[in-house]
Amino acid sequence: MSDYHTLVETLHRFAEASKERPLTFGEAVDSLDEAAYAFIAVIIVLPFLQPVPLGPLTVAGGVAFATLGWQLLKGHESPVLPQKLRNIAMSEKTWRILVNVCLKVLGFCRKFTRPRMTHLLNGRKGQKIGGMILFAAGALMAIPFGVLPLNNVLPGLAVLFYCIAELEDDGLMVLIALFWLVVTVLYFAAFFLALWFFGNEALAYFAQ
Repeated sequence: MSDYHTLVETLHRFAEASKERPLTFGEAVDSLDEAAYAFIAVIIVLPFLQPVPLGPLTVAGGVAFATLGWQLLKGHESPVLPQKLRNIAMSEKTWRILVNVCLKVLGFCRKFTRPRMTHLLNGRKGQKIGGMILFAAGALMAIPFGVLPLNNVLPGLAVLFYCIAELEDDGLMVLIALFWLVVTVLYFAAFFLALWFFGNEALAYFAQ
């Protein structure tokens, strides 16, 4: 189930099902037979791959990824989404957009992927690594930064590359996912340091 072609076919099926009425994430996930964590995560992460902050939606997405990561760390076979995320309904147009984004993003990445370093994906070790990536990315995404650019896209890239790793059985993509986690931490740390520095400068200025 967790391969690229099945993912695209399933997204098309969701778009067809949403013609009659908006399809919720919960209904979509429930229709998946033995859905893989990466399969669900790549569907959820696509809307977050944009530089514009999404406010409370980013926080909700972060909580969802952290929840999925925690379940994977604990060795749960079937993932369970938070109710708020399950209730989000999307129209046929939105599902079609997801299909197009998926084709463009994953289609491009597939030019460079191949089965390798599978020890980073297989067995309980692979579950723990994947769970750690999803949990860390979700926790970082859930930090309420408000208007900070890229606060959803950087951790989203970590999730995306983990999903690509699972879909393409490519352990190198796991390392790239970890790289984006490090970039996210450094970016957020720089933001906090800038706030602290300019805050002190402002206090010193007004104290004169």
